[in-house]
Amino acid sequence: MSYRVSSIGTEELNHLEMIGAIVHQLTRNLSREQIMNSGFSPYYVDHTTGIYPVAASGMPWTATYIQSKGDPITDLHEDLAAEQKARTTYDNILRMCDDPDVRDPIKFLRAREIVHYQRFGEAISTPSTRHLINN
Repeated sequence: MSYRVSSIGTEELNHLEMIGAIVHQLTRNLSREQIMNSGFSPYYVDHTTGIYPVAASGMPWTATYIQSKGDPITDLHEDLAAEQKARTTYDNILRMCDDPDVRDPIKFLRAREIVHYQRFGEAISTPSTRHLINN
């Protein structure tokens, strides 16, 4: 598999770091009243303003989110789906947010998810993976 595809995993970790930085910037100076009135208090009780990866629903990140069958074609299709789900999440954030300090990095991350989707699609159609489909 090409370097461009294999380096996407590293870039995805950088995406987590960027999201964590946004959350930290938005929460680090909250007053008690803001914490209480924003719905942030349950998170604050458990994590203060530390970065703890959870879904918007409050479900913590788990390794079960990583879908891997060990079959290159299946795994590339899972990767394609994951990139589209991330893009949709970023679209939803952009619909709800008007803060340019949040919107600008989210737009960047959304654009990268599109590029990742394209790279995974290219990987499926390369000669090195086509033989896997035909066998």
